[in-house]
Amino acid sequence: MTTQPPPPTEQPHPGHAQLDEYGTQELVEAFIDDQAAAAAAVRSASAALARAVEAAAPRLAAGGRLIYVGAGTSGRLGLLDSVELNPTFSWPRERAVALLAGGLTALHAAVEGAEDDRVRGGQDLAGLGPESRDVVLLLAASGATPYTLGALACARAAGALTIGIANNPASPLAEGAEVGILLDTGPEVISGSTRLKAGTAQKIALNTFSSAVMVRLNKVFGNLMVDLRPTNAKLVRRSIRLIALAAGVDEARAAEAFAACEQQLKPAIVSLLKGVGPDRARALLEAAGGSVRAALRDGL
Repeated sequence: MTTQPPPPTEQPHPGHAQLDEYGTQELVEAFIDDQAAAAAAVRSASAALARAVEAAAPRLAAGGRLIYVGAGTSGRLGLLDSVELNPTFSWPRERAVALLAGGLTALHAAVEGAEDDRVRGGQDLAGLGPESRDVVLLLAASGATPYTLGALACARAAGALTIGIANNPASPLAEGAEVGILLDTGPEVISGSTRLKAGTAQKIALNTFSSAVMVRLNKVFGNLMVDLRPTNAKLVRRSIRLIALAAGVDEARAAEAFAACEQQLKPAIVSLLKGVGPDRARALLEAAGGSVRAALRDGL
């Protein structure tokens, strides 16, 4: 009987067989150095990430949702990305949904067997009523987690865009999704602990994907975040600074425009740069699909 070798993420790292004997400085440096490989793995997947962004943006512009699916560390990373989109880009909470095998309990405690339930993965996604304009991001370091594969099958049947992110080559998740993204991080310094560089690579990939999508959806002007939600004093101060930078005015004038535009950055910027009132600024933005740059090009 031939035994299949474990996937690369589960194999012992050939360079750190005596890890438990390292001095503290050497131990810390081993982990830091290995994390650098995560960024390299994402860099190698840049073409696939670009395809994912190009495929996702039109569906989201048409009103689709971002739906993240995963188990364990992968699921928690998907949830983290989903909840950060609202304060960062004013992305509606109901359009960034995360499914975690085992439910919210699995955020802080392992739910035994949850990731092995393929049927439940499909059922959980079906409960969200996926549509063709939705974008479903499916994450699994192994690329073979049953829960995530069940959700993949459901998403494909619904016609949603499926983006599979995995850390092992030739995985059923990446190969079965419409856009497969391989983050080939290989063995971990601690064998089998895919919360390490496999997880780091997933976090970098999610940051890259969602941020690039939001740029494509006109949430950024130049390289300034101009569609954030000022939900606390820190974000109010940040908003005023961003308006000042974008419009080339001092912060006092930026604050006045911010208040006049009901604490909305994009209308405040257009109002200042076009010399128009808040209502006209909003109208220009609406006609320009929310793009500050296009609104500034439009005639009065």
